[in-house]
Amino acid sequence: MPASTPGGLRRFWSAFAIYREPRVLVILLLGFSSGLPLALTVGTLSLWLAEVGVSKSSIALFALAGTPYTFKFLWSPLVDRMPVPGLTTRLGQRRGWAILTQLALIVGILGLGAGDPARDPFWTAWFALFVAFWSATQDIVIDAYRVESLEERQYGAGAAMSVLGYRLGMVASGAGGLYLATYWGWFSAYAVMAGLMGVGMLVMLLNPEPVRPMAEGLSTPTETDGWRVRVAAWLRSAVIAPFAEFMRRRGWLMTLLFILLYKFGDALAGVMSGPFYLEMGFSKIEIANVTKLFGLVAVLVGGVVGGILTERLGINKALILCGILQMVSNLMFVVLAEVGYSLPMLTVTIAVENVTGGMGTSAFVAYLSRLCHVAYTATQYALLSSFMAFGRTLLASSGGWIAERIAWADFFLITTFAAIPGLLLWVFMARRFEIR
Repeated sequence: MPASTPGGLRRFWSAFAIYREPRVLVILLLGFSSGLPLALTVGTLSLWLAEVGVSKSSIALFALAGTPYTFKFLWSPLVDRMPVPGLTTRLGQRRGWAILTQLALIVGILGLGAGDPARDPFWTAWFALFVAFWSATQDIVIDAYRVESLEERQYGAGAAMSVLGYRLGMVASGAGGLYLATYWGWFSAYAVMAGLMGVGMLVMLLNPEPVRPMAEGLSTPTETDGWRVRVAAWLRSAVIAPFAEFMRRRGWLMTLLFILLYKFGDALAGVMSGPFYLEMGFSKIEIANVTKLFGLVAVLVGGVVGGILTERLGINKALILCGILQMVSNLMFVVLAEVGYSLPMLTVTIAVENVTGGMGTSAFVAYLSRLCHVAYTATQYALLSSFMAFGRTLLASSGGWIAERIAWADFFLITTFAAIPGLLLWVFMARRFEIR
């Protein structure tokens, strides 16, 4: 930028310089690969189920297919330490596991699209669970790769790029899936999404394996040690050490509770947003245009702003500010429910919801990244993000039961209040543990 450029504009431009760094740009594409499968088992699938006449309660129960996102920390030590035969020696631990999960996702997405939820819901539910399992496993790998390949100063920007890439993937499988399903049917939509998993595979093949430091204080067995000694050493390093290190920190239980509650209000609203739009009279194309395509622009703005706020204000202030804004944004759904069918009102609602949601997610992901010890990245990040997913799946699965018994406006008012406990807990934690 020329030296004659005004100082304010130079500072504004310099704030975006970090987003042009190659390692940060890679995170954008990996975020796309992470976000692609999620909508196929949640938003897009819920619209498919609603279209063929599945009840609201049953649609909400399908959210339980996302259970692997909640419990992925249970097998994260395997992803962290166990080699994949034929892949780890050639590609490395992170890239080898990434290729394995992406191949499995291609198979699972094709199987999910080949089903008929009206005639054989068990087939649909099984493949939704299969896709969710391998998607959660891919998230373990990609989250670890992001934390290990970035410097700490890049965490905020990396989180923003991860959010943007994730939403791009969800737009591809959300809006793109709805367009394809409208004109060529649901199987074609899911088949194209399976092909797009090749983006993540290409990124992993073209980029290097990150360097990981060894954990301190752990002995390494030799080839002369017996198998029991080697197994015990592996369990100590892969399973016990990551959790033990985390549980030695002050306030670790409150940290997990905060992670569970911070996005709970958004999750509760999100699980029923598809049926809500349809009941308000919006078509699949209108939903795709406004909530997916236009929503992507709003998420882009929110994610970038959230990353800048995290870098400039620090974790504490960024989480509070973004948390309050994303809580208040749920009130826009209350207004939309009262107004009824209105494309302008839907557009305003999605603009507010996605900008604030992108801001909150960027600050939150940066916070989770900073919590991880780099020697145990995959296992610890899986534990932390599992608690976040718990609110999105198991707790939010009650949303359908609530929505069937009250008006939509009352339902979204409840989702607004559901965000308050997480904010109050963060204020307490920030003061007690002096979080900056």
